[in-house]
Amino acid sequence: MYKFVVFLKDKRHGELDSGLLARHIEHLRQLNKAGQMVIAGPLKNNGQAMIILNCDGIDEAIRLVEKDPFIQEKYYNTYDINELIVANEENNWLIDDSQTKGNLVH
Repeated sequence: MYKFVVFLKDKRHGELDSGLLARHIEHLRQLNKAGQMVIAGPLKNNGQAMIILNCDGIDEAIRLVEKDPFIQEKYYNTYDINELIVANEENNWLIDDSQTKGNLVH
């Protein structure tokens, strides 16, 4: 499984109705129940929202985001998806990762 960070962007401010919100929440519940959602929520300092997904690949991540009623009904007009390289004890905090090594000053 890979982790993908999704930013929902370009929100239509002041246009959220309770039906759309309920459909979005149901979508998040389904993702959570399937173990595909790590965390989700709006960002406090701007009009964006973030979802972190567990997926087999980018195609699955795109499919899940495009099933979100917030995207389907254009409450958020655009989104960005980026694969997250997780740093943790298991991979020695990415010390041996090629991206880390490529950025080190010798």
